[in-house]
Amino acid sequence: MKKKNAHPTLSQVARKAGVGTTTVSRVINGGDRVSPKTLAHVLHVIETLGYMPNQAARTLKGQRTKAIGLVIPSIADPFFSSCAEAAQAVARTHDSLLIVTVTGNDPHTEIENLNVLIRHRVDGLLIVPSNRQSRALRDLLNRAALPVVTIDRPIADSSIVSVVCDNFNGAITATQHLIDHGYKRIACLTGENTLYTIRERIRGYRKAIESAHLPCIFGASVKDYKSAEYAIKSLLDGPNPPEAIFATKNSTTIYAFEVLQRLNVSVPQSIALLGFDDFELASTVRPSISVIQQPVEEIGRRAAEILFEQLAGERETGSSTRSKHALQLKLQTHFIPRSSCGCTPSMA
Repeated sequence: MKKKNAHPTLSQVARKAGVGTTTVSRVINGGDRVSPKTLAHVLHVIETLGYMPNQAARTLKGQRTKAIGLVIPSIADPFFSSCAEAAQAVARTHDSLLIVTVTGNDPHTEIENLNVLIRHRVDGLLIVPSNRQSRALRDLLNRAALPVVTIDRPIADSSIVSVVCDNFNGAITATQHLIDHGYKRIACLTGENTLYTIRERIRGYRKAIESAHLPCIFGASVKDYKSAEYAIKSLLDGPNPPEAIFATKNSTTIYAFEVLQRLNVSVPQSIALLGFDDFELASTVRPSISVIQQPVEEIGRRAAEILFEQLAGERETGSSTRSKHALQLKLQTHFIPRSSCGCTPSMA
């Protein structure tokens, strides 16, 4: 007794629709050179039979896998999880699957993850580079010859498109706001100083401070609550304690707020606080925390849109559409004044 095939085949769809297998294949791949009447008829037969194209077979024939890879440092960080959701929404509109992998900002894990995605023949890659200066990363992506867009951090000496926010001017805005409040000793609380985003924010802080002829004060190497506590205590116990703190990322802002609360240091009366990047409870804690807000969803959305634009161009030309020159889409930040910097509700 012949076993019944549970999965309808392309040939069965063709016989049922009364057309050739080539016509069915064209319908599956977008309906090019198929009349509207035939297209509608074949689509109806596909739906009736419950036909699903064999993606593995399509891949072996050199066709698209309908999957793109996203390589990010952390899924727990709200910034990257929001980027992932925005990118997934775009992928869905293109009938594609988003495969997310996490690196923990480790270059070796990053290379391993990329190799897995490339072996699975993803159509393109979205990546937040662990080390923008990495030659190994740059060489791997060049060998892969896939459309690639980086998020948040560009790859140095590369023609790969990047979507970032204006970290430099955002940090200038934050620091200048504290200066305008009359604070003279403004500390920059930071960590992960090798990252492109943090370096740009530090550069913006320096620019604003030096332009105002004020001293640059750093509390560096902040990576968790304990290191933030050590940095803040060291600053407060020094001969000239800061009047304000500019924190260069959302987790650092949270650690700083918790430390100041535990030390019973009133904010903003004793010390003001302003952070780079908004977070969920920033507006509800007391005092509410002033922040530089990044257009997180827009960053993820635009990166995915650019990737699919490259894929569309590649499909039309039959060759890679990666730009010959580095292209960077830089999105603007938005300052949200709240209570922690010294603003009153009427000022905000």
